[in-house]
Amino acid sequence: MTDNAWLWFYVACMAAGALLFSIWSRRPTGVPQYEYTIAIIIPVWSGLAYVAMALGQGMITTADNTVYYARYIDWVVTTPLLLWALAATAMFYRRLDPALIAGLMFADVIMILSGLFADLSTDPNDKWVWYIIGCVCLALIVWNVWWPLRRIAYDQSRELGTAYTKAATMLTVLWIGYPTFWALGPSGIGVFDRSTDLMLFVLLPIVSKVGFSILDLSELRKLGARRPGYASDQDGHGLSDLPRR
Repeated sequence: MTDNAWLWFYVACMAAGALLFSIWSRRPTGVPQYEYTIAIIIPVWSGLAYVAMALGQGMITTADNTVYYARYIDWVVTTPLLLWALAATAMFYRRLDPALIAGLMFADVIMILSGLFADLSTDPNDKWVWYIIGCVCLALIVWNVWWPLRRIAYDQSRELGTAYTKAATMLTVLWIGYPTFWALGPSGIGVFDRSTDLMLFVLLPIVSKVGFSILDLSELRKLGARRPGYASDQDGHGLSDLPRR
């Protein structure tokens, strides 16, 4: 496939994902509507960013590197929303914790902007300083995903904890792929070329956005069919009307 074909393939996958989540939202099955709204916004926003790239926009050329800044415009919105979705899964049967979610999203924004500054850096030392800052933020995010949030999920029920662990595992593995591919690609040490880099940053986000949301919502729909999540408007009540575990 040509570079442009990969980009349009990505746009098609994002459109298909948004359509699927729109259909699911019509039968929420005990899952709060905001979960579907987040799942829809993510591929729509990301797809638009890749439309710009497919049209030859959203990129600039520095000394010896092409920087797809449209990716960062995509990621600075969609990755915080993915964390919000994961945190909402962990808190499915209780009120959302705005402080914890805000902290995760703030660290994520710093991580994405650090990646952009690294990509734009012409001095190798500056580039790797920003890269390290981004990796530190990713480590903080992963810690919160696997300790506070996982504990919150298991405190509510073993079934929710298991569902959360599946979603967290998928997101963690995929997100580690981003800095790894970035470091190995033309933005880093250049193990593979720009075309391979573009292909990887098409396939990886498809799975980490649409694939993750399919898994996450599927697990929540199974739980919601038996016991609606907090703030679910399907049956007019939330957790306050249900027995706590």
